[in-house]
Amino acid sequence: MNTPQPAPPRLSGRIAAVWRRNFLVWRKLALPSIVGNLADPVIYMLGLGYGLGMLVPEVGGQSYIAFLAGGTLCYSTMNAATFEVLYSSFSRMHVQKTWDAILNAPVSLDDIVAAELLWAASKATMAGLAILAVIALFGYTASPLALAALPVVFLTGLAFAALGLIMTALAPGYDFFTYYFTLFITPMTLLSGVFFPRDQLPGGFQLLAELLPLSHAVALARPLLQGHWPVHAALHLVVLTACAGIAFAVARVLMRRRLLK
Repeated sequence: MNTPQPAPPRLSGRIAAVWRRNFLVWRKLALPSIVGNLADPVIYMLGLGYGLGMLVPEVGGQSYIAFLAGGTLCYSTMNAATFEVLYSSFSRMHVQKTWDAILNAPVSLDDIVAAELLWAASKATMAGLAILAVIALFGYTASPLALAALPVVFLTGLAFAALGLIMTALAPGYDFFTYYFTLFITPMTLLSGVFFPRDQLPGGFQLLAELLPLSHAVALARPLLQGHWPVHAALHLVVLTACAGIAFAVARVLMRRRLLK
């Protein structure tokens, strides 16, 4: 049988119906989900912030825990979006056959993939909002400008959800995702300025970090939490937007090749 050829996305308002379906399922377990997304980054922020913070008095003119707050916000957003599209979306697509059932309705595969993307970004935004509330509660936001980090959180969620959908389209099983975390997510977290300034890295690694979407998310969120506008904000926004758009385009082509045979 011929392999489906790439075509422009066929999107409709039915994306909202698929998004709502995912939301209604998640709502039954909303509290455990939010607590789960919240616990890990808060433990990292407080544990490393107060632990290493005793050894590192200041980073860039602020306490280490205040420095870590911006990185933690982006790190938690990335994780929430990634886990949603890797494990939950893969389950709906491959294990539970939810997508097959939806395709029996007048809903296109492009609608489903776009809805998964938007749902993962929405869920990541809720996780980011919870983290931001904790950061504000502990007094590590300098001004109301910190609220401007929420659009950054959503865009970060879109970028990493789109990247994760590529892995979901390629994965034969859950074990495949271990490679993605080991070879991409973990090294990127260490290179992107989450735990320490990127200017402490060797020159070659600094150049590599400039190519990573998490670096641009952190470069946007951290200054906003500190109460001032990010330097080169437009560039960082363009990189994240391009990452989300290109990765989504690749993901939908791979999904069509996998499912529309």
